[in-house]
Amino acid sequence: MASKEEFENHCWQGLYSDEDYKTYAPFIRETCIGKKPAVLVIDLYNLVYKGGSHPPHEITEEFPGTCGKYAHEAIEPTVRLLESCRSAELPIYYVSGQFSENRVRSTRRKRAPLIESDYEIHDAFKPLAKDVIVRKERASSFFGTPLLAHLIQNNHDSLIVCGESTSGCVRSSVVDAYSNGFHISIVEECVFDRSEIAHKVSLFDLHHKYADVMHLSEVIGVISSR
Repeated sequence: MASKEEFENHCWQGLYSDEDYKTYAPFIRETCIGKKPAVLVIDLYNLVYKGGSHPPHEITEEFPGTCGKYAHEAIEPTVRLLESCRSAELPIYYVSGQFSENRVRSTRRKRAPLIESDYEIHDAFKPLAKDVIVRKERASSFFGTPLLAHLIQNNHDSLIVCGESTSGCVRSSVVDAYSNGFHISIVEECVFDRSEIAHKVSLFDLHHKYADVMHLSEVIGVISSR
């Protein structure tokens, strides 16, 4: 079994008390990637990169959908992840929002006017012809989409997850994947949020309950050795 130091060696270091770590000690285990994984790329569309690599609070008035610098910092590691997954011939499923004037809205929060290209995948991660693109209107990649049918039909037992936002669409997708019986590996350097604290707290919670949070180097090491 992994040691506490190994299991908790992630971005939430310093955020929790010794009492918290004692409470969660029974959750410590070895992390892994499943036997037949697929890659799930969540919401890496143009909208979240708008405004450039600035702190989100500085640009959110003009670009309320942006994740600012956190989105841009994750580009390079995500490119590395996808290149490694393609080299290992792992299937890649892209999930993105559905552009429509009549798109379902769940809240009345401020939104800038959208254009169709806002929900297109960012140029750094352009899908290939063989990749599957799934469109959604809610937070979860599974709700009201054919994603589960694709995964079952292709006999996948697990997912390698990257994308955004950690506390929103990533979290809801991971919980639904777990509920449907999949093992989930979240690549820490390849998920992000507009809030650093929400990102860290969400990863801590998911790691101890529903998924294995793993570093990019670990994930690449595993898939390249198979």
